[in-house]
Amino acid sequence: MLKTLGKNYIADIGIRNMLLGYRDADRGHILENIVFLELLRRGYKVYIGKFLDFEIDFVAETPKEKIYFQVCESLIDKNVFEREISPLKHIKDNHEKIILSGDKNFITSFEGIKIVNVVDFLLKF
Repeated sequence: MLKTLGKNYIADIGIRNMLLGYRDADRGHILENIVFLELLRRGYKVYIGKFLDFEIDFVAETPKEKIYFQVCESLIDKNVFEREISPLKHIKDNHEKIILSGDKNFITSFEGIKIVNVVDFLLKF
């Protein structure tokens, strides 16, 4: 189990389900766990970001790039969309900002922030 800024990420979701029981309402957290492990697999150093009062799910860095990520199950709800986009809108540097969600047919960018289906992200390398 990996722990970052008070968050725990487990290497095997099956073990997580065994320990905590399967909870259908946790799909967003499970997606976040999967993305965390995938970023590590791709060679990024991964941090939980804090900016003002906002938390950025992941700051992924290599010597050549830095990417900010938010991860959520869906952006369809207006309140969720605002909660996920707000931290990234407030970061004024030129590094890439991406929201990964389970939505298939959603907008692909908003104010320079990319919105990508999480499955498409996981299949891309």
